[in-house]
Amino acid sequence: MDIRKLQRVIVDGLEDVKAQNIVVFNTEHLSPLFERVIVASGTSNRQTRSLAASVRDAVKSAGAPSPRTEGEDNGEWIIVDCGAAVVHVMQPAIREYYHLEELWGDKPVRMKIGTPTPPRLVKAAPDGAEEKRAPARRPKTAAAQAPRHSSSAPRRNGARKAASSRQIVRTVGVKSGAKAAAKPARKTARPSAGARRAATKTSGKRR
Repeated sequence: MDIRKLQRVIVDGLEDVKAQNIVVFNTEHLSPLFERVIVASGTSNRQTRSLAASVRDAVKSAGAPSPRTEGEDNGEWIIVDCGAAVVHVMQPAIREYYHLEELWGDKPVRMKIGTPTPPRLVKAAPDGAEEKRAPARRPKTAAAQAPRHSSSAPRRNGARKAASSRQIVRTVGVKSGAKAAAKPARKTARPSAGARRAATKTSGKRR
């Protein structure tokens, strides 16, 4: 089997079980035993075993000899020998500790890894119909976000009470002054009869 086809089959088998951080390296210049080294991660022993089994089944289904596996009992690091390509399925801690990329990563192979997300289909509106959009919300200002009952409320209430009391005093004073002005002046007290007779005698003597 062609090496490019083999590496594609292996990567597809890893992606079927959601392998993480799949990388492919060209090792033709480093070892005469194999041409590719493929490293992938699994989050648990169960997933690493499933990844190894998926690669083995995919390679066998493609018409290549059945690969040999090592490390399935432990599950932390499983090696799948596919002949011209060797697959290392490792848990993240083991992969970070041994860091095979430093050993085999001189020539990374560029491959399309990962299925692109299909575009989202939007249902078209019927002819003549306008799309209804929710009105945009205006951002709240600092004044709008401030609590209604602030510390200045008592001062405002006190000022309002004082202003209303002054207004009442002024109104009462104006009304009382108007009433006083409206009252007619008191009539001058008339002199008594004796005073009138005395005044008449006095005026007669003067004459």
